[in-house]
Amino acid sequence: MEAFLSSLVSVAFHGAAYGMILYVISVGLSVTMGLMGFVNLAHGVFAMAGGYILIAAMDRFGVSYPLGLALAFVLVAAGSVVLERLLYSRLYTAGELAQVLFTIGLIFIAVATARLLFGTLQLLVPLPDYLKGQFGLLGRDFPAFRVFLIAFSAVMVGILWYGVERTRWGAMVRAAVDNGPMAQSIGINTRRLFTITFALGSGLAGLGGALGAEILTVQPTYPFEHLVYFLIVVAVGGLGSLRGPFFAALLIGVTDTACKYWVPQFGAFFIYVATIAILLWRPAGLFGRQG
Repeated sequence: MEAFLSSLVSVAFHGAAYGMILYVISVGLSVTMGLMGFVNLAHGVFAMAGGYILIAAMDRFGVSYPLGLALAFVLVAAGSVVLERLLYSRLYTAGELAQVLFTIGLIFIAVATARLLFGTLQLLVPLPDYLKGQFGLLGRDFPAFRVFLIAFSAVMVGILWYGVERTRWGAMVRAAVDNGPMAQSIGINTRRLFTITFALGSGLAGLGGALGAEILTVQPTYPFEHLVYFLIVVAVGGLGSLRGPFFAALLIGVTDTACKYWVPQFGAFFIYVATIAILLWRPAGLFGRQG
């Protein structure tokens, strides 16, 4: 019994860490897809870029881990503004097929670029000494880095919730998600709002990719390997929602960890079955607006 409880706590802990990373990466995709109605399958490219920026900054330029995280967020956000203005904005009114083909093309370009610059092997994050080892909590020892991931991501969730629910910018985002034409008619500059929101969502993806580089290892095929999970978080949680992707990400993180620990032969089978069942029950997601 003691062994089972110990494994249960371990699964819940590691699943929560995984789920928090999925949320930080995916929440920007949920908000931007809900706001712009743009099918951005290349969202994982920004997460991969954040991981590579962190590793390159620490390995090649000797920057500290906190500064590397900040650089991952800022540089990915800035790069996404350029992409949004030059490429994405040209396809806002295009059909879904054109958007899908465009973003898949971006993934192929990003994969080829990553192979050219960083090679084909997985890269490891050189963690600082204070994030190594174990952290004692409630009579148990947990990996210090996973504890940091959960705590840091929880703070980010709180900041993001406050920004969307309690600020003027958040009110404009929620208005544009609910009714874009009406928001524009009352004077909201939706074009600028799109750019700012896209940059924030992409920057969060970059930060999540850097934070989770130990869990979701950084390699050129990253955008393809993890795309399905990012989309599941958004679909199950609901477009334009903050709460939905949070619960969906935790559900996926814990379920995936449990399956790998107890029934590894089934892989992600149960996650896909659960996703199908939830979407049959609530096609717009758990917290999305039902038709």
